[in-house]
Amino acid sequence: MKVKKPVDFGVYLESGSGDILLPGKYLPEGTVTGDMLDVFVYRDSEDRIIATNQRPFAVVGEFAYLKVKDVTGIGAFLDWGIEKDLLVPYGELERKMEKGKSYIVRLFLDKRTDRVTASARISKFIEQESIELQEGEPVDLMVCNFTNLGVKVIVNNRYYAMLFKDELFSRPAIGERLKGFVKRIREDKKIDVSLRKGGYEDIIEARELVLSKLREAAGGFLPLHDGSDPEVIRDRLLMSKKTFKKAVGGLYKDGLIALRPDGIKLIRIEDKKRRAASFRFE
Repeated sequence: MKVKKPVDFGVYLESGSGDILLPGKYLPEGTVTGDMLDVFVYRDSEDRIIATNQRPFAVVGEFAYLKVKDVTGIGAFLDWGIEKDLLVPYGELERKMEKGKSYIVRLFLDKRTDRVTASARISKFIEQESIELQEGEPVDLMVCNFTNLGVKVIVNNRYYAMLFKDELFSRPAIGERLKGFVKRIREDKKIDVSLRKGGYEDIIEARELVLSKLREAAGGFLPLHDGSDPEVIRDRLLMSKKTFKKAVGGLYKDGLIALRPDGIKLIRIEDKKRRAASFRFE
């Protein structure tokens, strides 16, 4: 917004619906009339529309994992990243919140008060009928909770999806934001997502990773093979056993590795030269 005029307690910013105050404590040093400032606009505790240069952790229409600062007779107040706390009214609580703990909420504009408010009843904001996604599409994910199958995530602040265990190479945290891809949209409109795009590009990346780990390993050897436990492969290489086998198969065909009963070994250029010389001598 454009700085319209300075006052003793800050500056007024131009707005189509009336000038908005940016208090002096939020004013960048050296600001002059006509400057453009990035601000967040909200209603303060006295119900005035006001601006700040503080960045909230989330805005209207987004989900966030926020910590409870206080619980009162009207609801729970959350740390929102700005000076004013964010209210979850009692009517929007899924269960009783406790001070100091964090919860996933969805931010919305309360039409009655015209204030940004939060709800812990997140399922009512999830779209379940009209799925406007395509398989392979890149998406933003937020970790919601853990199940026996894997991790339940919120996709693009609109949908629930499942990130299965075999797609995970480490345990994410509740509220953590990840980049992923739509893997499958089922007939029942359930969505599966992946942290990898899949296909040929993933195999190329996996090949490079296996080669890199072999070069770093003592003797160019890794004790990983077809019979290795998938968890061991995942912990060591951050990839599924299926991807590992495809990568290793390609490297073997290209003559870059040797397969042994107890693992795989890098074939170095020097080894190839020695073998070629030995063959000519024989």
